[in-house]
Amino acid sequence: MLVDNPILTSPFEEPTRYWAYEEGQPILKEGRRAAGYYLKARTRGPQLALLEEEFVPLELVNTLRERVKGWRERGYPGVTPITRQLLNHWNNPERERKLFFCQREAAEALVWLVEASPAEKQGIVVPKDDELTRYACKMATGSGKTVVMGMVIAWQVLNKLANPQDRRFCDAVLIVCPNLTIKERLQVLLPWKPGNYYEKFDLVPPGMLERLQQGKFQITNWHLFQPKDDSRSKSVVQRGPESDAAFCRRVLKELGSKQNILVINDEAHHAYRPAPLPDELRQQLSPEEIAEREEATLWVSGLDRIHAERGINFCADFSATPFYIKGSGYEEGAPFPWVVSDFGLVDAIESGIVKVPRVPVDDNTGELIPRYFRLWEWINSQLPASERQTVRRRAKPESVLREAQDALATLASEWKRTFEEFRKADSPVPPVLIVVCDNTDLAKLVHEHIAKGNVLAELENRDGQPEVTFRIDTKLLAEAEAAVEGETKQEAAERLRKVVDTVGKTEWEGDGEPPGKPIRCIVSVGMLNEGWDAQNVTQILGLRAFTSQLLCEQVVGRGLRRLNYDDFTEPEYVDVYGVPFEVIPVKKKAVSRTEVPKVSTLVRALPERKHLEITFPRVEGYVFDVRSRLRVDWDGVPYLVISPTKAPTEVMVKPAVGYRLGRPDRLGPGPEVLHDRNPFHREKRLQATVYELAAEITGRLKEKRQDCAARHVLFPQVLRIVWEYLEKRVVLEEDTVLEEVALLKYRQQIVERLMEAIEPDVEAGEPPLLPVIERFRPIGSTSEVLFRTVRPTVGTTKSHISHVVLDAPKWEHTVAFQLERMPEVISYARNDHLDFTISYEWQGVRHEYRPDYLIRLRQPGDSELKVILEVKGLETEQDRQKEAAARRWVIAVNHHRELGQWAFAVCREPARLQGILRDVKARAG
Repeated sequence: MLVDNPILTSPFEEPTRYWAYEEGQPILKEGRRAAGYYLKARTRGPQLALLEEEFVPLELVNTLRERVKGWRERGYPGVTPITRQLLNHWNNPERERKLFFCQREAAEALVWLVEASPAEKQGIVVPKDDELTRYACKMATGSGKTVVMGMVIAWQVLNKLANPQDRRFCDAVLIVCPNLTIKERLQVLLPWKPGNYYEKFDLVPPGMLERLQQGKFQITNWHLFQPKDDSRSKSVVQRGPESDAAFCRRVLKELGSKQNILVINDEAHHAYRPAPLPDELRQQLSPEEIAEREEATLWVSGLDRIHAERGINFCADFSATPFYIKGSGYEEGAPFPWVVSDFGLVDAIESGIVKVPRVPVDDNTGELIPRYFRLWEWINSQLPASERQTVRRRAKPESVLREAQDALATLASEWKRTFEEFRKADSPVPPVLIVVCDNTDLAKLVHEHIAKGNVLAELENRDGQPEVTFRIDTKLLAEAEAAVEGETKQEAAERLRKVVDTVGKTEWEGDGEPPGKPIRCIVSVGMLNEGWDAQNVTQILGLRAFTSQLLCEQVVGRGLRRLNYDDFTEPEYVDVYGVPFEVIPVKKKAVSRTEVPKVSTLVRALPERKHLEITFPRVEGYVFDVRSRLRVDWDGVPYLVISPTKAPTEVMVKPAVGYRLGRPDRLGPGPEVLHDRNPFHREKRLQATVYELAAEITGRLKEKRQDCAARHVLFPQVLRIVWEYLEKRVVLEEDTVLEEVALLKYRQQIVERLMEAIEPDVEAGEPPLLPVIERFRPIGSTSEVLFRTVRPTVGTTKSHISHVVLDAPKWEHTVAFQLERMPEVISYARNDHLDFTISYEWQGVRHEYRPDYLIRLRQPGDSELKVILEVKGLETEQDRQKEAAARRWVIAVNHHRELGQWAFAVCREPARLQGILRDVKARAG
């Protein structure tokens, strides 16, 4: 399974190609990979690879995909108006922060199951979990399932608030997760919290967030479901076992008395109904497997009690691995039967959403299977019988370390190369090496070995310096994770959790530096917690048995989050030794070398530069109120260029004879004939076209404001303006004629251009053009900027924002340099993640224009001028339309008189920026 570059498609589009393997060779196939899973026959040994496993398709998921796709292509028939608004918002191709296709598809699958007509759902049966309706979305680690939870919550709550009697929807949401780490991470799903995902990922249209906050929300971990029973207490009053009603009052405090609840199960592979096991099989379970069964029982029985008392509308389950595990009583590796959506790890890799695991595929031992691939098996085969792991005893830790030391040293060497590259890139955090051990004794020994500097000096823990190699004590961690609010936590356990949670983080809610920021190596038992999302994991070493591909995927998942979310075509890698991961395409990896992913830069508003903040109004429309007089400022109206390069005016044709491969040319038999548009021009006389244009524009002006001047007052003025436009602003190239404006492409541009340019004649006493400001988000600010990027950046001194991102490095660096040195510039900001947009119409469709920079210029006295700056090389007609919209925006905002003084400027030569801004300043003054 050797793939040089497995990324095949954009993460924002449905996959159309995939890698398949035939006779061990990668084959690129068209279409989309069927959803399914691999099942290894019980009679086969552990050495057999993917080719000898059976692929089992998920028929329900594959059928649902096709139904939902057809429904999507037909425009989502049958959905409510609220749902349609949300779907259109999520699918808008001009979103600054686009949603992944897998996120949209998962949400669409749930919407379809709830809102599609019975005819649409004919033949679709999703098995229930006893009495519970559950829909599971399988989404790879790092593919953004928390965002999908937010989408589902917004869809349900907003619909319920709009239609309180519709029982398909819920305005009470219970979010259940397996531990405290995830519980804290899921606070982003509370719509009133700063940094919530509804705002961060733009999940609801403007104005809906305040409405969403009227829902009821509760986030808890499953430990709260532990039933209470005071029968054995010494209290005088003994209530006995808790009733369902009492259970719900205690557990659902934040939901009040709400019924018909939406349940979100995060990491839902922990929430299943264990099947009964015969005593002989139960006795063979490990302590971890017994604990897992108990957790699953407690989780699901808690949901059963809530459903019996309050009613659960449905459970939306989210997991990267919604499969039954060993000890569950079901076939190990079989998926939950209620899985309805599947975007697995292979799909995420081929879309560039996650890192690519690189595993050893060859070495110089001459062995058929590389030694570091199935490392644990090889280590055990080398140990004497007295030291080897068996069912009844663990392997001797000192012997395991001895046999594993070469693998550890090799992978640590790769980590050091990565570390040096991170330092060269001035990364704020180091790369992280994870060592996953079989038990606490082995973890303790491996940690001591690394922390004493026996592997690398860079991984040594030194007195008086921050700890860089860290061991997770699973008992303390479990104690911290299981703690229920109000109960005492061990201080050591809480410190441990905080360190683990902040690995790779540059900021946190506590004081000082995040405690996990300096960590370079983590030694753990089992695997790190789900919900642990460090992006700087670059190497993983497995020193334990891996009994299933499910376990392999869960361990490797801890290293799959990307550093760079700007360029998804650039593969990133995590090197993995000792985790025999088979069921995905992997990058061919020589054991001795690694490639280092690009390191990201944190771009943010700096609190100490608050005085450099730039604010701007969010304009969603204009008040256009004309009584009798119109005007146009021709200096601000862009030219329209009519050229044969845009629409050929002459075409040579000739007969096509026989079959011909490649492009047609003028060779061959038959006469040539010249085609032109003269007959069209004769039919579409210029005067008639001008009258049609004037009539269309007049009609649009009347639509905008019903009580503005009558048509007979407006039409003659508009007619004059159209003629003036043709005379003053239309440029004819290469013998083209003015009659070309009859072509629809030019007509539409003229209408759109003049609709942006025509305004009330204020000097004649007309009320000025005024902006309509968004109600719930009236003012935007540079203080809201916070994101990571691997694009080139340059630091700033005159900006509220720490860096300028250089998409076109030469031009934009020159602009930033000029702005930094100009004494007139108070501050500036690149419009990246700033959410400053100007609406305009182009080819009959509403678009959003994002200018390049906002600038505060110092004016005489204490006044300021805010400049919208566009840096542009070649200019298209659409660019000219954007400029017209920007000038209209400036006119309306300046008329408002309470939003500051604004101007718009275009810079086509960055070296001349200083002169351009001074000209703008002089005109404004």
